[in-house]
Parts: sequence; C-alpha cells; structure tokens
Amino acid sequence: MTGRNSWGLGPDAVDLRRPPQPARPVELAALPQRLTVDLARTAVVVVDMQNDFCAPDGWLASSGVDVSAAAAPAAALERALPRLRGSGVPVVWLNWGNRPDRANLPPGVRHVYDPDGASTGIGDPLPNGSHVLELGSWSAAVVDGLTVDPGDLHVAKYRMSGFWDTPLDSVLRNLRVDTLLFAGVNVDQCVLATLVDAACLGYDVVLVEDLCGTTSPEFCTEATVYNVRQCFGFTTTSAELLAGLPA
Repeated sequence: MTGRNSWGLGPDAVDLRRPPQPARPVELAALPQRLTVDLARTAVVVVDMQNDFCAPDGWLASSGVDVSAAAAPAAALERALPRLRGSGVPVVWLNWGNRPDRANLPPGVRHVYDPDGASTGIGDPLPNGSHVLELGSWSAAVVDGLTVDPGDLHVAKYRMSGFWDTPLDSVLRNLRVDTLLFAGVNVDQCVLATLVDAACLGYDVVLVEDLCGTTSPEFCTEATVYNVRQCFGFTTTSAELLAGLPA
C-alpha cells in the first residue's frame, strides 16, 4: 500500500513524481445527495469491531450490556469488504488497543469506563484472562465472523476518535486517499468521533449505515445519521455501495 506514495530512485537521480492513480469513478445513491466516488482515492475505515465490544464474552457483555446490536454489522461487513478489496479499496481496521501500562491515558478517558474506580476498566483483567482494550490481546482482536486479509491495515487507537495520538492520518495520507467510508461501532460514539475529525482534517466522509451498529438507544443512531448528513458528509447503505461497484 505504501507504494502509492513513493519516489522513483536511481543512483544519480530521484523522481519526485508519485505513481499515477488513474481515476476509477463510481456512482452510488446517498443522502443528502447522490455521489460520484473515485475508488482510486477511497479507503474504508472499520472502527472497533473487536471482541471487547462485540463478543458475548467480551468486556461490554461482561458488564451486562447486550452486545447483539454491536455484533450485528459483522454479517454485512463480511459481504461488503471482499467486494471493496476486489475493487482496490484499502481496508483499515481501527481497533481500541491501549498500552499495557496505560501511560498515555488521561483520567478523563479512564473515568468514562470506570466511573466509580471499582469497576472493570481499561487494562483490567477479564474472567477469560484478557486485559480490557489492551494492544495485542484477545480483547483488541477483530471479532470472530470477520475475515481479515493479509493486505489490510491495522491502526490502534486510544480515544473515541481514532485520529488523536495515532498514526491514522499518516497512514491515510500515504494511501493517498480523499474519501473515507466509515463502518463499525458504536456509530454514535467512536465511529462518529473519528468521522468528525476526518471531516475537520479535510477528508470526504461517507457513513455506511448498515455497516455500523451501537448499543445505545435508537435515537442516538437517528441523531448521528442526521448530523452526518447535515454537518459533515453523506450516508449510504452497503446495498447502494455494492450496487455502484464494478462487477
């Protein structure tokens, strides 16, 4: 993937021209307007489809949360991602994977997940021995039912937004992409926070509604979809997206 942003090198000269990326435009139905998307300049960002948020024995489930809605996008993602890869669209898995020593976490972030100081918070052990949201652990791994391709990219995050204190922006710039398709959980929290920061950084953002889920009440999804269309970008569905892709 880094070959998209590379120089031509020789013993006596350097060619600063990047490899050409011929446009591969496709049209798809979206809201608030129909879109033409250049697949040569597009990536899909899959947020937090990991065991601690989606698995029945993960962190959220162990605290009594019904994670069925978080796991729900997996089936649609498993249908959509191979088609996107086949169309040359890079897949970026953006999972929460914190440092084992939690040295980069401010107290405000830790408090969200351990509000009384006595709960199972970030880095604490689960009954299965994994540590909550820890990089390299089962907790931070992509949930069963989703196929990860060797050519996919992985970025660990440590906040609701995947852009803070991470290499996500550098990875995307090296991919030379302008348009980001967003999927994952929770759509009203980490997906939205990352999407908003992407829009503020100048990326074109498209939320793929049925490739997202949340354990929050339904009105949170409704507000998220409204705000994405109103303030930040566009929304579509996987059916509309796949219909626009080359056969």
